[in-house]
Amino acid sequence: MDMTVQKNDRLTVFVEDLTHDGQGVAKVDGYPLFIKGALPDEEVEIHVVKALKKYGFAKLLEVNKPSPFRVSAPCPVFETCGGCQLQHLSYEGQLMVKEKQVRSAMERIGKIHAPVLPVKGMDNPWRYRNKSQIPFGLEDGRVVAGFYKSGSHDIADTPTCLIQSEEADRLMVALKERALEFGLTPYDEKTGQGQLRHLVVRTGYVSGETMVVLVTKSRKISQPERLIQLIREIEPTTVSIVQNINPARTNVIFGEETFVHWGKSQIVDSIGDIQFEISARSFYQINPVQTKVLYEQALEYANLTGHETVMDAYCGIGTISLFLAQKAKSVVGVEIVPPAVEDARRNAVLNGFTNAEFEIGAAEDVITAWYEAGQVPDVVVVDPPRKGLDGKLIETLVAHKPRRIVYVSCNPATLARDLRLFEDGGYTIHEVQPVDMFPHSTHVECVTYLTI
Repeated sequence: MDMTVQKNDRLTVFVEDLTHDGQGVAKVDGYPLFIKGALPDEEVEIHVVKALKKYGFAKLLEVNKPSPFRVSAPCPVFETCGGCQLQHLSYEGQLMVKEKQVRSAMERIGKIHAPVLPVKGMDNPWRYRNKSQIPFGLEDGRVVAGFYKSGSHDIADTPTCLIQSEEADRLMVALKERALEFGLTPYDEKTGQGQLRHLVVRTGYVSGETMVVLVTKSRKISQPERLIQLIREIEPTTVSIVQNINPARTNVIFGEETFVHWGKSQIVDSIGDIQFEISARSFYQINPVQTKVLYEQALEYANLTGHETVMDAYCGIGTISLFLAQKAKSVVGVEIVPPAVEDARRNAVLNGFTNAEFEIGAAEDVITAWYEAGQVPDVVVVDPPRKGLDGKLIETLVAHKPRRIVYVSCNPATLARDLRLFEDGGYTIHEVQPVDMFPHSTHVECVTYLTI
């Protein structure tokens, strides 16, 4: 069968939607074309660069009729950097797109008809990241740093990043200028040569403390005392300077060896009334403002009165668990990563919680074993990774029917898939509340609750 669209065609098309990675979608006689930079409700001119059997890709040439929500991206490297996908869409437009994305997933994937509420966004959707992991490289003999270009490990040299902290900006710029003085030649992934792999900067939103982590191939740093002095002068909020050694030929950021050069081994930050100790490799939510919004929503949906026992699956370092422990009789969390469980236990002690316990293991195995041992929770909270819940865990919960389940999700597609199984198992899904944790990206988190 002859294809309607051919490579090198120049076409005028109407953009209907956005993909999960922010590309515009137009259809020519039902044939989808993906167009980077195009927005919904725009008429655009395109050049088809690849025409596959079921879909194609096109380059945006001109916007004939722009979306009312199109704006000029304020970041100087937005066109090349892979960190943000939606800076050319107003924040109001971003929230509308994300609400549509969630609603579409519920209807199309899960056949779920529960209300999808408007996305809870930020008053100021800039400078929200409390952790930056910045790769360094060499380009024509010059040190570059920033974030990877879309779809590659080539670095988009960044003069400033508008979604990371100003502390990270200052340290990134200074280290680009001075790295070679200290023998910190940037690492080359292709050759395995070089010393400085990443600069990681963590900032405490409430505490104001900054941790600086240098990820290097080996321990060698020329004049470490001078480097410590330089970092402290550039960023006076620094309370911890750490080096992580990663000698492996890998694109994994951290190695196994971490030691403190100066200051503390952890910084402290707060979400609401709860404090958390954060080390160089701790998991901690990236957007502290919206994390509080997300967790307060989860707590509201849990509807605790002080008499409930709660199970928290995929509990991480205990952030949601401790929020729940404020209102529950008892909380038991499960997490497969041992260092995260150690952090969770330490954070419980730090905040004086005696009604929160944590266990290491896969949620589907541990919670099934708990039920078999006669532990019956009133409320179960789940916050799985992007792949969603393990089928065994869904089967266990459907079989034992806790009266209320709160599901925190970072992927609307797997959320919709899992909710379908719960609804088939007799649960009622009440509403879905999206929360914008990552402005200017295509990601959206959701919280929903189910009752039996």
